[in-house]
Amino acid sequence: MPQQERRRKVRKRREENVFDQLGFSRKEATALGIKSALHRKIIRYAKNRNYSQAQLVKILREPQPRVSDLLRGKIAKFSLEALVNYAEALDMRPEIKIHEPVMAMARALSA
Repeated sequence: MPQQERRRKVRKRREENVFDQLGFSRKEATALGIKSALHRKIIRYAKNRNYSQAQLVKILREPQPRVSDLLRGKIAKFSLEALVNYAEALDMRPEIKIHEPVMAMARALSA
């Protein structure tokens, strides 16, 4: 694959993050994207298991207003660490994947 085409794919992949499009810096957009993805998975998991707010209060060991904020999508009120802890409390086994830039991989292969 030509280098220019790789750059387009990397750029397009990065632009898919809605936070990029909203004008956040690359670092902020990445962090917000990770938080948002984890939040979505937690919510989907809880809904698929038909957990009530009362059940989530017990599972997450958080007060009801905090669980309400979580369910209403107020992710700005939650740190990434808190979301990871919630996922753990739900037995979700969260992980973060790190992908090396295409250019770094190409340099490593040619070395």
